[in-house]
Amino acid sequence: MDLCFATNNKNKLAEVSAQLGGAFVLKTLEDIGCTDELPETSGTIPGNSRQKADYVWKHFGVSCFADDSGLEVDALNGEPGVDSAFYSGSRDAGQNIQKVLTNLQGKPSRKARFVTVFTLVLHGVEHQFEGSINGKIVDEPRGTGGFGYDPVFQPDGYDQTFGEMAPEEKRAISHRSRALAKMVAYLQEQVNV
Repeated sequence: MDLCFATNNKNKLAEVSAQLGGAFVLKTLEDIGCTDELPETSGTIPGNSRQKADYVWKHFGVSCFADDSGLEVDALNGEPGVDSAFYSGSRDAGQNIQKVLTNLQGKPSRKARFVTVFTLVLHGVEHQFEGSINGKIVDEPRGTGGFGYDPVFQPDGYDQTFGEMAPEEKRAISHRSRALAKMVAYLQEQVNV
């Protein structure tokens, strides 16, 4: 079965492809001829994920899935949340991290969570799969691995930030992997029906 992942990010594609198995031919936006900027204006992580998947289905008629992720910090009322990628007004990870650390100054709670939502539109029917991981924001960035807020996010039960973990260690417990595992399990059920 052909299935489009609404991305052109080769790293994301490789990660998903490895988990999907051979029953699916995974295609990128480029593969289906989509050069459009996908909408992300809903104001929520599940909503943005849904917008992207719906857009591909409606305009290209291809079963597809899309994801959106964010960091939610309790003491910041869930910010940066859906605005995680542009929290500082730019896509610069260092500036986004600095804004979170600045806004957390003087706040006793450092609790946070990462969340990812995959929206799958399979033959026009929508399904959503969420994965999350709880942790805290450390006082200053640690580690050079990962991306985004990884250097300041320390998952519960670990003494390293995502930025200090080996990629396979992070992948084994991450919010994205948890959401993806749920979606893959569902897709494999559909193939075996």
